[in-house]
Amino acid sequence: MPLSADEIRAEAELLDEAERSVVQIRQATSIYPDMTIDDAYAVQAAWRELKLARGQRLVGHKIGLTSRAMQQAMNITTPDSGFLTDDMVFAPDTEIEASRFPDLKIEMELAFVLAHDLVGHDLTIDDVLDATDHVIAAIEMIAARSYRTDPVTGRTRTVIDTISDNAADAGIITGGASIDPLQVDLRWVGAMLTKNGVVEETGLAGGVLGHPANGIVWLARRYAEHKMVLEAGHTILAGSFTRPVAVQPGDHFLADYGPLGSFEMPFV
Repeated sequence: MPLSADEIRAEAELLDEAERSVVQIRQATSIYPDMTIDDAYAVQAAWRELKLARGQRLVGHKIGLTSRAMQQAMNITTPDSGFLTDDMVFAPDTEIEASRFPDLKIEMELAFVLAHDLVGHDLTIDDVLDATDHVIAAIEMIAARSYRTDPVTGRTRTVIDTISDNAADAGIITGGASIDPLQVDLRWVGAMLTKNGVVEETGLAGGVLGHPANGIVWLARRYAEHKMVLEAGHTILAGSFTRPVAVQPGDHFLADYGPLGSFEMPFV
């Protein structure tokens, strides 16, 4: 049976409190083992509404689980998605307090900023590129409000737990030069992530479903099924093309996207 409206709201409130207190909670599926992906997105939506009711503003969305390796690890065959609010946007080259986020990690991505609404069941990569005002280098901050691995039971969380937890989204940092997506073959955009002077990760944006716009095609189609729209002005994180790298207070990162520019992230 699907979760009730009261159960969905209760799970959303637990995640909201976990984020605000930086105290992790048990996995939702440890209480509701028959939870579905639809239930998980309902919890995520309820959490989003809690944030909007406090005055936060929806500014975009993220797409995750876009690599084959991550899909296999989570036993899923499709990406997942989450939302971005204005308080989740951080400036490059400025200090960020790592202790605000439980089990913080970062990933390298491209962000698409839409000039026009995207909606429909039959969208293509070309439709996404035509609707995009510009693309910019991005870092996604990911966190775990529910335990990735329960410290008592050793139980690992499922994709349903992750989706409930806003697809692990904690924030976004963008920087460097904005580019016209029609002027660059985005598949070949590369990047290096340096942590405390050591190159930790490198990758190509083509690692995201063959083309970083493919994740946005998937998201727009999924939203269309629910009569939702990717809105003009919103920022869409297209999916990571590197592994997540753990962050501790005192770590200093450099995100180098070559011709797209670079920026620093000092965590305190």
